[in-house]
Amino acid sequence: MSDNLGIIIFYVFAAAAGIQVLYYLVFFSRVAFYKRRFDEDHPPQEAMSVIICAKNEERSLPRNLPTVLQQRYHIHQQPEYEVIVVNDNSEDDSKYYLASIENGYSHYRHIEIKQAAQFIPGKKYPLSIGIKGAKYDTVVLTDADCKPGSTHWLSMIAQGFENGKEIVLGYGPYYKKPGFLNKVIRYETYFSALQYLSYAMAGIPYMGVGRNLAYKKELFFKHKGFTAHQHIASGDDDLFVNRAANGSNVGVVINKHAFAYSEPKTKWKHWFAQKTRHMSTGKHYRFGHKVLLGLFSLSHFLFYPAMMAALFYMPMLYITLGILGGKILIQSVITFFALKKLDEKDLFWYSWLMDILMFLYYVIFTPALFFQKGRSKWK
Repeated sequence: MSDNLGIIIFYVFAAAAGIQVLYYLVFFSRVAFYKRRFDEDHPPQEAMSVIICAKNEERSLPRNLPTVLQQRYHIHQQPEYEVIVVNDNSEDDSKYYLASIENGYSHYRHIEIKQAAQFIPGKKYPLSIGIKGAKYDTVVLTDADCKPGSTHWLSMIAQGFENGKEIVLGYGPYYKKPGFLNKVIRYETYFSALQYLSYAMAGIPYMGVGRNLAYKKELFFKHKGFTAHQHIASGDDDLFVNRAANGSNVGVVINKHAFAYSEPKTKWKHWFAQKTRHMSTGKHYRFGHKVLLGLFSLSHFLFYPAMMAALFYMPMLYITLGILGGKILIQSVITFFALKKLDEKDLFWYSWLMDILMFLYYVIFTPALFFQKGRSKWK
C-alpha cells in the first residue's frame, strides 16, 4: 500500500470512528444512563383517549385489547380514559368481536369505517377519524397487534406530559422468539429507538413510532393533521412528529412497564417489505434531521471497510489499534446499558455482529429513501 493511499484510508477510518464515538457520547449515552423514575400508581392528572386502528385483526384484538381496557388509570374507581377502536374496512370477523365487548366496558367504543378514503392510502384516514372522535384532549396511539407492558402503561405515558410537553415518545419492542431473524428485528428496533429517543432528549426530536405514541389533539389540529403528507402510505407517526415536534415540546418515557410489545415478522421477505415501507418516509424529514441521521449512517457504513484497510497500513498500525480499542470500549459500555434500559440485554452478546451487519442494512434499505414510493397498504 502506497503512503498516500495508506494515509488517506487511515484518516477516513479515524474520522468515521471519531464521528461514531461522538454520537455515542453526546446522544446515545442519554438513553443508556436515563434515570427518570415513574410512579406506577401516579394519580391521573387528565383524562386520555386511547386510539387503535384495526384492519383484519380478529386474532390480535382478543389477545391485546383487554390489556388496554384494563389499565389502572382511575379516579374514584372510575376509568379516567376511553378506548376507541377504529375498524378500517376489515374483511374478517373483527366487527363481531368489537361489538361483543361494548357492554362490558363503559369506557370503550368502536367506530366502523365501511368505505376507503380516496387518495389517502394507509391508516391516516381511520386514525384521523379516531382522533376527531376522541372526547379527551390527549390521545394515545397504539396498534391492534400491540400489548402494553403492564396495567401501568397509560399512567406512565401520562407522566411524560408533565412540564408542558405536547408529544410523548415511548418504546415499542418486539417479543423475544427463537431464531436469528428475531434477533435482527429486535436489534434494528432497539437501534432505531436508541436514535429517536436520544435525539429527542437532546432537543432534536425527529420521529416516533405509532405503536407507542401520544400527543395533544390541539397540536394535531394545529398542524392540520396528516394533510401535508396524506398522499404517503406510511408516516402517520414519524412524519407527523417530524413536522410537529420541536426542542421543548417532546417528552420521553423509558420503562419496561410502559413499553408496547408487538409480534415480530417470522419471514425475512415480510420484514424486508415492512422495513422498505418504513424507510421510504425518511426522505421527507427536515433537512437538518437528514443531515444528522445521514452523517452517522455514513460513518457507520465507512467504518468497517476503512478499518480493514487501515490495519494493513503498517506505519499507523498501533494508532489504528488504539483508536479501534477506544471505540470498542466506549461503544460497548454505552450499548450494554442502553440495551439493559430498553430490556434487550440478551442482545448484547450479538451487538458487535449486528453492528457489522448494519453495513448490509444500509446497502439493502438505503435505496428505499430515494426510489420507494410506498404501498397503499398500512399493514
